[in-house]
Amino acid sequence: MSPVGRISLVLAAAVLSGAGTANAGEGGWLSGDWYLTVGATGMVAPNFEGGKKYLLSASPIISLGKAGPAARFVSRNDNISLALVDDGGVRAGLTGKFLFSRDDGTADELKGLDPVRWGGEVGGFFEFYPTDWLRARAELRHGIRAHNGFVADIAADAFYDVTPTVRISGGPRVSFASANYFDAYYGVNAQEAVASGLSEYHPGGGLKSTGLGGAITWKVTEPMTASLFGEYSRLMGPAADSSLVRERGDRNQFMIGVSTTYRFDFTM
Repeated sequence: MSPVGRISLVLAAAVLSGAGTANAGEGGWLSGDWYLTVGATGMVAPNFEGGKKYLLSASPIISLGKAGPAARFVSRNDNISLALVDDGGVRAGLTGKFLFSRDDGTADELKGLDPVRWGGEVGGFFEFYPTDWLRARAELRHGIRAHNGFVADIAADAFYDVTPTVRISGGPRVSFASANYFDAYYGVNAQEAVASGLSEYHPGGGLKSTGLGGAITWKVTEPMTASLFGEYSRLMGPAADSSLVRERGDRNQFMIGVSTTYRFDFTM
């Protein structure tokens, strides 16, 4: 079984287990205290995944779940989440990600390639704490509209409170993807090769990238946080072998930015 397939089984089991636990409670799963965290991220990053030119962009941060023990750690890398189980030590549920369109207007390097439509990814996540200062999280998502593949992200973050309101954190990241994902973002068919001047390339599935990330987070008020973060990833496997990356891009991808979030508590 492929790495993506193995991760999908683990996440599916975690989500189903969480849903069963939630439905067992009195009054139904929807009743009780909830939280909604919203925010935004501004960053300097490559103009497209695999690109070598950088630009300023922004993205939303959204997380929804049932209130429970205060979360020990959250990361700007966490995609939109709906927790079905959250007991402080283990959290699992549904996750999603917005995907912006990509075409020859995004970067000159993409001229001649078929556009990638805007869309999203939906799936499940599972996170736990091996120790009091380390969180591990995995997400498995399937593309909608933009691509028809799977993407699996795994990250581990160690964290330390310098003061009661300032925290530093960081750790490794690794991503996998299926052939359909790589074909949408890195493939070059015969027609595209003629139109773009790139070498024809038909990718398979496998390891997508490895890297490191870190952040400094400031708890401005009880519900509001702000952070400064940096990320480095190196494209691997089918992504690194793509003619788009080899001939016009860069395997090394850097990102730096700031983010802020605000948490709302409410009762259903």
